[in-house]
Amino acid sequence: MNLTDRIAAGFKVTMAARVIHAATNGLLLLVLTRYLLEPDQYGLLYFAISVVGIAELFGTLGVPNATARYVNEYAERDETQVRYIIRWSLAIILTVAVTVSVVVSLAGAELARLLGRPAVAPVLTVGGLYIGGRSLFGYLKSVFQAFNRVDYSAAVTVINSTTRLIITTGLVVAGYGVTGAMGGYVVGFLASVAFGLVALYTQFYRSLPPTDQPESDLRGRIARYSVPTAATRASVVVDSKLDTVLVGVLATPVAVGFYTLARQIADLCIAPASSLGFTITPTLGEQSAAENPGVAGRIYLESLRNVLLLYVPAAAGLVIVAEPAVTYVVGEEYLGAVVLIQLYAFFVIVRAIHKITGSALDYLGLARVRAIARATSAAGNVLLNLLLIPPLGALGAGIATVITYSAYTGVNVYYIHRELEFDLGELASDLARVAVVALVMAGVVLSVLPYVTGPFSLAAVVATGGAVWATLSVASGLVEPSTVISFIT
Repeated sequence: MNLTDRIAAGFKVTMAARVIHAATNGLLLLVLTRYLLEPDQYGLLYFAISVVGIAELFGTLGVPNATARYVNEYAERDETQVRYIIRWSLAIILTVAVTVSVVVSLAGAELARLLGRPAVAPVLTVGGLYIGGRSLFGYLKSVFQAFNRVDYSAAVTVINSTTRLIITTGLVVAGYGVTGAMGGYVVGFLASVAFGLVALYTQFYRSLPPTDQPESDLRGRIARYSVPTAATRASVVVDSKLDTVLVGVLATPVAVGFYTLARQIADLCIAPASSLGFTITPTLGEQSAAENPGVAGRIYLESLRNVLLLYVPAAAGLVIVAEPAVTYVVGEEYLGAVVLIQLYAFFVIVRAIHKITGSALDYLGLARVRAIARATSAAGNVLLNLLLIPPLGALGAGIATVITYSAYTGVNVYYIHRELEFDLGELASDLARVAVVALVMAGVVLSVLPYVTGPFSLAAVVATGGAVWATLSVASGLVEPSTVISFIT
């Protein structure tokens, strides 16, 4: 299988998993917000998830990404070391994750009191198990990615998402409320981990040659490399979790509900970029290691162009349809989230760019650079949150995130451009054409928006915008239909 076919195959299977993940998460969001939980309950659930998400940092210590880097390297260079890498790293993850899970579960009531939200105590007690499940889930996805078998990463994602939807809905309907919803998340992770561990052993570990003599200081190198990846992960968590906790502490659970809804909609939009980034990242590392920076640069440039073509018009559309979408899909009680959704439309573009850029730096040996940039961004985000949340509430947290994440992504792109060979002039030309497509599409959507009277007419307006986007993308030469058909079939 040549390089293009391998990327296409990986993208298709990852994209299918992301679509299922997005669909199940979207359905769960709809069920919880529209039918089962009030805004304050919804906010309380994600306040608790954010708290245990921060604690999860101590359940991984940067080991998954460091393991992935060395599995990817030694699978090509010396397969006899891979068993040792997996065995040692998995032992570390199991030990640390279980310890942190137990500590958080036992300290749930005291932690809730310290945060000023005693009602969240039982949710945090169950949420301790979330840490162990989420830590092992992330580890398995990273290892499968390192083997360039993203089909297995996709499988654990699908199992997690579908199990979460079924169990969470069932437990909330059964009367277990917010605590039951957290239990559904835990069961989803544990089900996917059970499958992933069996697959790792039977499909990978068992077929690898035994490690007769571990390479000198290999364990030390993995441990040292885990430090910058842990710092990067910590910064990610600060950006994605700590702001939610601060909104819950400095504002109200209802504000958390609005803020979470906006972020979840942004997450649902990001599936294609996540799939592409997850697929091309190991390939960029391989091509760079093989001293083919030109090939790696071409892959990155084409990926970036496609991401911009999809997300710039999509963001424009999201700004326009945010209010009717919330009104007719989620419910009028969540209209307070509209301005946040519109703000996060820009965040979606920036995050999509980062999805195909950030992890590639780890594979290119620039984890330390990425960690420094991420830590600086996270520190700035915390400072801006503390300044902006008291006067602006959840909107202040959104503004802080957009500003700091944009700066961080810019640094990532700068270093990718330094490492790989691609033409910025060509990128600027493509971006100009994408902007024209977005403006025309936005004009058409605005002209038909007054006809929206319910969810079906809203869907028709969105479909109209999609048709205009597709037509203009082909007419401008940004998309070759034959290439798209060949790629996806």
